[in-house]
Amino acid sequence: MKREEIENRKLILDDLASIDEASGVEFWMARDLMEILGYSKWQNFEIAMRRAITSLEATGTVGEHHFTEASKMVSIGSGSERKVKDYMLTRYACYLIAQNGDPRKEEIAFAQSYFALQTR
Repeated sequence: MKREEIENRKLILDDLASIDEASGVEFWMARDLMEILGYSKWQNFEIAMRRAITSLEATGTVGEHHFTEASKMVSIGSGSERKVKDYMLTRYACYLIAQNGDPRKEEIAFAQSYFALQTR
């Protein structure tokens, strides 16, 4: 991967981050992160998230602390909207998703490094 592409991906991930005003915790929305990690289908991304939650809970940590369920409105074909499930993910949750994602995806390989370095 070229240096310019690495910088661009880093900026995209940095820009997607938000801060929860109540707690001051940095988070990413799962549906936004999904596309950056190379997943086009929510169902496939959910598999990586479930593996990450299982990994987290195996350490005795409660999954909801890092994977907070949320929802968002999305447009459907007729111009109307419907509510879909989403998650607010902490940096650690993003790291675990990257570790449990499809390693053949270049985006996952990048995210593994990005979140590992930032999580430390």
